[in-house]
Order: sequence, then structure tokens, then C-alpha cells
Amino acid sequence: MARITAGITSSHVPAIGAAVDLGNTQDDYWKPAFAGFDWTKEWIMKPENKPDVVILVYNDHASAFDMNLIPTFAIGCADEFQPADEGWGPRPVPVVKNHADLAWHIAQSCILDEFDMTIINKMDVDHGLTVPLSLMFGQPDAWPCKIIPLAVNVVTYPPPSGNRCYNLGKAIRDAVESFPEDLKVQVWGTGGMSHQLQGTRAGLINAEWDKKFLDDLTANPERLRKMPHIEYLREAGSEGIELVMWLIMRGALGKDVRELHRHYHVAASNTALGHIVLEPTE
Repeated sequence: MARITAGITSSHVPAIGAAVDLGNTQDDYWKPAFAGFDWTKEWIMKPENKPDVVILVYNDHASAFDMNLIPTFAIGCADEFQPADEGWGPRPVPVVKNHADLAWHIAQSCILDEFDMTIINKMDVDHGLTVPLSLMFGQPDAWPCKIIPLAVNVVTYPPPSGNRCYNLGKAIRDAVESFPEDLKVQVWGTGGMSHQLQGTRAGLINAEWDKKFLDDLTANPERLRKMPHIEYLREAGSEGIELVMWLIMRGALGKDVRELHRHYHVAASNTALGHIVLEPTE
């Protein structure tokens, strides 16, 4: 039986990907941001922790979807996905290899569980997905596990609620645990933390709010799942709404979790960088 063994969250700032690709991770500006992932990079490659599959929750940045097509939840079910060209050529990262059988199983299970998933068989994946992979796995010739892309609309209003995302995580857990193959599965939530890219509040970062969010992700997810959109916008900026994607990860882990590692750094480009590693205790 497949099982969910851990949950990871990370910001997916595009400038982080550029720093990796250009070899700038040890520059004075970037070094403290990347140092917080050293623990995870070592932990995740230990045989007892290394995932067979990562379900990677991210948002597309007009690479695969635009105003003509805005799925709330879209799961990639093809065998592989190419890195997207976001205007300056695709990132020099490996092709994403999917566990298509598990992806189709999750799609079926979640749809029958009354989540209206969009099934995607052709899409390129942008920095929202590839930057977290680079942070955890570095620059390998091939990603060391299969990756199921799960895109969430947090760009065009209305995005899903935190509660809907949390419940989707629970449905994903049920789906994984009903899959007969013996697999170690991790769920990653990406995006955030507080940041705003436009308007009079451009550059907003709210470290106090971010750190409380990290605390409650472990200890009080019930508060987070009930948080309205307006609080994300007011306290974490217009792009802070990406944090609802972290609740899919948290819902997939079950009620009780153990926090293994945390990293918070301000600022990475114009964003508060957040990262946490959790494991279920049930």
C-alpha cells in the first residue's frame, strides 16, 4: 500500500532558480537563503526518507494556463512534463517524470470524492514547480523520484478557500492509501510567504504573520483552514494567497504531525522565504 511519509513546503521565487542555474547560491546575498535547505537536502536523500513519488502542489504563472483556461485544481496525468520557457528559455533542469498510474488513481479517487479535478495530459511546468525541486535536490541529471504536478489557481479570483484545499489534502491521502503499490509518497506545498508584487503595497513582507502561519501549520491547522481570503490579502499581500496551497500538504498528513525542520529568511528577491518539513505521527 502507498503511504504519505512527509510533507514539505517551500517558496518558489523565480530568482532562486536563476541563482541555482547561474551558480550564485554562495554569493553573500543568497547564501543565507540557501543554507536553510542544507538540512533538508541531506535528510531527503537518506534511504528511509527518500520519496518514491512527490505530489507537488504549485501554481502556474501563465505558462500552461491563461485567461482562456483557469482550472481551480489540475492534476498532470501524462508520463512526463517539459520545463516551461518563461520568456528567457527553459530552465536547465531535468524533465519531470510522472507516476502516471498513481496520478490517474488520485484523479479518479478525488473526483469520486466530489472534487472536480481537471485532468491535464499536456502542459509545461514553470518555476512554481521546478524551483522547489532544485532547492531539495540540487542539480541532478534526473530528478531522483517521480513527480505528480498538481496546479492550483491562486492567480485569478476566486482561488479556492483554505478549507477546500485542506479537504483536498485529506482526499489525496485517502487516494494514496488506497493505491496498491508499495510507495513512499511526499506532498509538497509551494508558494508564499508574504509578498506583494504590485500596487501601493508592493514589497510588503509581514514576518510576524508568516511565523505565526508556520507555527499553526504544525500545531493549529484548524485556524488556518478557516482563514478567509481577505486576511491573506491584508496581512500577507496579494501574492500571499499562494499559502492556501500549503494547506493541501497539511491536510494530507492527518491530524497530528511532528515538525522536523524550519527555515525562514527575509528577503529572497522581494519575497519572504519559508520552508518547513513535517511528518505524520499517526
